[in-house]
Parts: sequence; structure tokens; C-alpha cells
Amino acid sequence: MGNILIKKTPAKINLTLDVTGKLENGYHTLSMIMQSIDVCDELSFEKTADETILFSMNKELPDKIPAEKNLVYKAAKLMKDTFKIDGGFKIHLTKNIPAAAGLAGGSSDCAATLIGINELCGLGLDIEKLCEIGVKLGADVPFCIRKGTMLAEGIGEILTPLAPLTGIPVLLIKPNISISTPYVYKHLKLNELDYHPDNKAVISYIKDNNIKKIAASLSNVLETVTIPENPIIAELKHYLTENGAIGSLMSGSGPTTFGIFENMETAKKAYEKAKADFPDFDVVLCQTM
Repeated sequence: MGNILIKKTPAKINLTLDVTGKLENGYHTLSMIMQSIDVCDELSFEKTADETILFSMNKELPDKIPAEKNLVYKAAKLMKDTFKIDGGFKIHLTKNIPAAAGLAGGSSDCAATLIGINELCGLGLDIEKLCEIGVKLGADVPFCIRKGTMLAEGIGEILTPLAPLTGIPVLLIKPNISISTPYVYKHLKLNELDYHPDNKAVISYIKDNNIKKIAASLSNVLETVTIPENPIIAELKHYLTENGAIGSLMSGSGPTTFGIFENMETAKKAYEKAKADFPDFDVVLCQTM
């Protein structure tokens, strides 16, 4: 039917991640500061005459998820069923964000699908409505719809916009290990945590655009589970700070580790060195957006 719509889907990092409790349904309540970065997947959408959803991608994901289980397909099907959309879709995903990495690649692709179909089919849904639909598919999806710099609470769906943090150099290193998010949350010993991120302080540093203080306050309680089992993450954090990062942290439930840099020149040097030192790892240089 002709019209092809292209959407970019930015990844995210967690500047902080705190777990504040556990709900009866098994979900954990969180308080975390999330930040979009400019490493993106790309989705193309085309409306088709028949009723099927054709989903393809440029590479197979590590766990070989069948198309119907992919969040992009699920989001397209949910939109089609909810809004009784006639016809189908041809959707192609070009993956650039490392998969299963703690960078919300899947959630961002899902968010872009909701936004794309809303636009392609002229549904006229506002951001609130899209977020309401998105949270049914994943706790990170509302953030990925809104993007930017946000405090996320509840299960991740209660979002408070913060002062924007743009153009800060970030170096990502994802070791070639897979980490299961449910496993990490299941093994988190909430009552034994001896530290919690100071989100209030970090929010004030963001307001002042004080990169040094933000970098010094990076904090993620899920490291208490992931690092003992995957010491490479601690090694990568150390490696990043040894190579000029002013702060480093594991993003989400891992295994991606990132460093924040004061200037792009230092970040580029660290990027070139990391690519040589870790040829089997995903090494990505990007900026906050």
C-alpha cells in the first residue's frame, strides 16, 4: 500500500536503580533515573491489504525468539486488535542496540511500534494513552515512549521528567554473557541491601548539570546479584574508570557496563582501546539525548 514509515528507537541507561519493595503479583517497585542514549534500532512500517502481520529483522536474537513472541509483533497485534484496524502490517527491524543487555532495546522497539502504528493508521492517540497501552507490554515501555531524562517509580511506569541531560559522552561495553532479568530480581536480597541510590541528590545534580557529581553518584542495587556471579562486570567498571571515565555502572539488570566521560576526545580514546582489548564484546560510543 506504499507508504513506508521509519522510526528510530533509542536505548537507555540507568543512572540509578533502586528497588523499594515487592508487590503481591511478583513485580518489584522501583525508583530509578533513566536516560535515553543515541544508539538506536530502526523500524520500518508498511500497511498491507491482507490481515497478517509480517515481522522480519536483520539478525537473529541470541535466544532465537519466534516472531510472535517478539515485543514488536505483540505491540502491532495489540494495536490491531484493540483499535479494529483493517489490513495488516509489514514491519522490519534493524537491530543496532545489543540484545539482552540492560539497555531496553526490546522495550524501545515496542514503544516505537505503538508510536508508528498510531501515526501510520491516523489513530490520534496521545502520549498518555500510548503509555497506558505500553505498560501492558513491559514496565520500561512508557519511558521508551517519552524518552529523555526521567525519574521512574512504581514498576517503572510512573514517570517524572527531569532537566534534560544531552550530549554527554557514554561508552558502553557489553560482555558476551546473557543475564536473565527475572533471575536477578528473584535473587535480590532486598532486606540485606546496605546502600541505596540517593535519587534526590542526583536529581539536584541533573538540575545543575553537574556531570562530575552525577558520575560520582551512579548506583544500581542489582549489581549485588549480578557482579558476584559475573565478576567481568566489576572488571569492566574498573577498566572504564582507568581509561578516563569519571563514573561507571552496570545498566539495568546487566550485563552492559557504561562509563560517563567529561569530553568526547577522552571517550574516543577509551572506545578505540576497548575495541582492541575486547574484540568479542559489543563496544559502543554514544551520547545522552
